Amino acid sequence: MGDPRTPQPGGARHVPLRRTPQQARSKARLARVLQAAERVLVSEGVRALTTTRIAAEAKVSVGSLYQYLPDRDAIIDALAAGYFARLESAMEDLVRAAADEQWDDPVGVLIDAYAAIYRTEHGFRALWFGSSLTEQTRAADREHKQRMADGIRRVVLALGIAPDDAALARACHAATLAADALAQEAFRRDPEGDPGLLDEAKLMLRGYLTAVTTRRQGRRP
Repeated sequence: MGDPRTPQPGGARHVPLRRTPQQARSKARLARVLQAAERVLVSEGVRALTTTRIAAEAKVSVGSLYQYLPDRDAIIDALAAGYFARLESAMEDLVRAAADEQWDDPVGVLIDAYAAIYRTEHGFRALWFGSSLTEQTRAADREHKQRMADGIRRVVLALGIAPDDAALARACHAATLAADALAQEAFRRDPEGDPGLLDEAKLMLRGYLTAVTTRRQGRRP
């Protein structure tokens, strides 16, 4: 396995490449290009993500890069897909952990886990805070949030907090949207995540979880 922090072209759904590399050498070259793109993104910002700049950083020809990533939008979309894949992989780990452990504070566990990821994902923060997302990436982000919400639903089921139905799925989606907005603001304020705002997010979402489970219990015969 490669570095889990490296954008993996095959690791997320609908990765937007002009063509998909088939040979191991081509896959390695593309991974090197995406690593170079992330370095440029973090150090120079979204506007520096040109094919010429990325090719120079990756030490490949522009023509070679163009086979897979023809412009800045394609580079942004591919980087975002890699970030989504890593976040979703972390969610799968949490779902498995929830099945094996008993968490006294599931909200705290989830927020702390994702805050730890945000602290190391400098590229993700640079991309999201750079206000240069493409329409394709915004659409992919909506799908990503649906998958993250489903992960939270599976955590809730694994912990035996609530029975499964459409209302639970809707509540988990709402919680995902709220947590994402608060986490982004916390990391806009402080690269380590504003601790006060993260604590407020936990307080709010704990209350929401209690309200959801109480509402569900009240509906039982």
